[in-house]
Amino acid sequence: MTLPRNQLISIEDTPYYHIVSRCVRRAFLCGKDKYSGKSYEHRRRLIVDRVKFLASIFHVKVCAYAVMSNHYHLVLKVNDTKDWSIHQVLMNWSSLCNLPYLCQKYLNKQDMEKAEMREVLALTDEYRNRLMSISWFMKMLNQDIAFKANAEDGCKGHFFESRFKSQALLDERALLTCMAYVDLNPIRAAMARSPESSNYTSIQERIKHKKTDLMSFDKTGIDYYLADYLQLVDGTGRAIIEGKRGSIPKELPEILLRLDLNPDTWMDELNQFKTKGYTAVGTVSQLKEFCQSVGKKFSIGLKLKPALE
Repeated sequence: MTLPRNQLISIEDTPYYHIVSRCVRRAFLCGKDKYSGKSYEHRRRLIVDRVKFLASIFHVKVCAYAVMSNHYHLVLKVNDTKDWSIHQVLMNWSSLCNLPYLCQKYLNKQDMEKAEMREVLALTDEYRNRLMSISWFMKMLNQDIAFKANAEDGCKGHFFESRFKSQALLDERALLTCMAYVDLNPIRAAMARSPESSNYTSIQERIKHKKTDLMSFDKTGIDYYLADYLQLVDGTGRAIIEGKRGSIPKELPEILLRLDLNPDTWMDELNQFKTKGYTAVGTVSQLKEFCQSVGKKFSIGLKLKPALE
């Protein structure tokens, strides 16, 4: 039985989540339709721009992304909005939806009755929760893209599957593994031959632009060197393309060990993101704790093996 989304996402346990959203009826999200010859390539930019816009409104950071032909991947960090002021919450939400009259009255600094202020506070709490909700983030993302795509295609109805898939990433190791998997999606699909040529991916953005609004590689974000991550993705990518899934290039073992990853199981762990629909990723002890927290039996997770001792 499918679990409610609020039982699969718990930012008390982890702020990091891998999100996948697919089109219905194998519809083309982007790329070129080989049957009709029509190109939908421009939609890739629409998706990336919308993700960036929503990340600036929601209390969400984008760690990685990849836009494919009929689906896209996101790795998101969700932050708590409890420290946001009433003004900030209302202003941010107003960038997405029209505010009720009382909220507008509050922002205009007009005199308010106590009952009116109570209503404003209640609405603010509702918007505050939405602005740290992956479900609302995805709703605002997919609705906008579906509306534009359907208008362009001259049709109505669902464009995306009703439920996006989510995986909880229970530590930085799981985060790094998933980010590498997402960044390598175009290479796996033979859409690109190198990270720097992988269009509409976070890895290409990090390579081409010194300044980016993606989650940073530093002590305030992802506590690893960006150069090491780029070498890791590039080395792993070469192994995948050349069919050497069971081997690691000579220059990579030191990096993997330094990041507390097991080079003997790294490729297996990376490949399982594609083939298995796990709802969480982490070590056995982390998965047990997460399952207890969300009320799920201990059978849902991709279990990462211990690093070399």
